[in-house]
Amino acid sequence: MSEPPSSTARIEIQVAKVSQLFDSLDPSPLLRRDLAERAEDYIVGSARELPTKQAIEIVVHLPDEEAASLAAGQLAAAFRNYFEDRAEHAALELKNLLRVGRLSLVIGMAVLALALVVGTILSKLMEGMFGQYWIEGLVILGWVALWRPMEIFLYEWWPILRERNLYRRLAAAGVAVKPIGDRG
Repeated sequence: MSEPPSSTARIEIQVAKVSQLFDSLDPSPLLRRDLAERAEDYIVGSARELPTKQAIEIVVHLPDEEAASLAAGQLAAAFRNYFEDRAEHAALELKNLLRVGRLSLVIGMAVLALALVVGTILSKLMEGMFGQYWIEGLVILGWVALWRPMEIFLYEWWPILRERNLYRRLAAAGVAVKPIGDRG
């Protein structure tokens, strides 16, 4: 097989058997089986180190006999299915987080509006330091009610989006199986 173009990064992994790449406790057929934790950590960790625009090729090195097996021929589809599922899971997580953010924003805005209205009423009823204390407390309460939605919309969504995009890149990655010959 020819070398990939320089715009394609390789993630190389060597195992003795295809089954080492997959979770041994997962009873699903190979095409739907979860990756083994160590295999996923290695592949995903390697992909994270690559530039986000660079195409990926996963090269699996196997002994000759294993490389010629039916399971080795199904690796590309199995990896694609697994990483598509992970991308869908991340997309759903992002959708749910943004829904919580919108609901939290509505609640936070309502609490802030109520706090400002009550603060305005108290400013007319109470004078002096005691009244000012309650007014400032209500304003702080109103802004604290907006803390969670702002945290979601400013910080929490983009790591999930990045994970989703990484899984999509891995789902689209080319997969090559290379025989290594028996060495022992």
